[in-house]
Amino acid sequence: MIRVTFLPDQICVEAEEGESWLSVAERAGVEIPTGCRMGSCGACTVELEDGAEIRACISAIGSDREDGTDITAYVFRDPTW
Repeated sequence: MIRVTFLPDQICVEAEEGESWLSVAERAGVEIPTGCRMGSCGACTVELEDGAEIRACISAIGSDREDGTDITAYVFRDPTW
């Protein structure tokens, strides 16, 4: 299991590698805005603790990580979405 912490709200949830970011966020009660659901519009951009940016609508938990079991994600809400 991977522990995901969503900032700025400090909400933690357990996730399995390969789960979609959107389903994990929804289960935790965290809203990640979406637009196109294809990764092109950028509405669902989430920044990870290492500075990498992902598109939550097309990314899976842990699929790009080799090391740990903890992920911190910064969710920014653009009022235009």
